[in-house]
Amino acid sequence: MYKLKTNRSINKRFKITASKKLLKRSSSKSHLLQKKSSNRKRKLRKVSLVNVRDQYNFINGLPYIKLN
Repeated sequence: MYKLKTNRSINKRFKITASKKLLKRSSSKSHLLQKKSSNRKRKLRKVSLVNVRDQYNFINGLPYIKLN
């Protein structure tokens, strides 16, 4: 059996915690920041958890990570 390839874009954008949850970076933080308020930009700094129902979309892209 050949090795399965990891989806490199998923691997770069998401991090897996010790309790097997996926962390993601907030969107809308890369450009057009001048018109966004400082409060809004401060809230976008935080990382957030991926919804449990959406985690199963990433299982095929990360074959060597066991989520549960």
